[in-house]
Amino acid sequence: MDTLKNAANYVGDKVQGATATASKEANKDVAKDSNQGVGTRLNAAGDAISDKVSENKHDAKAEAHKQGATH
Repeated sequence: MDTLKNAANYVGDKVQGATATASKEANKDVAKDSNQGVGTRLNAAGDAISDKVSENKHDAKAEAHKQGATH
């Protein structure tokens, strides 16, 4: 039962990590866009940093769940 739970949690965390990655990349593009206002670019840069933290957190949790599912 724990193996199934860990497998499901692994998939969920991988999806959340991928979502954070996509958001991070979109925010990086906005932050680099010189046609955007300074405030917009700064907000996007801050959001990209937050997304990177979220991405790392979910990837680490996914790896832990993967290990739990295989042991």
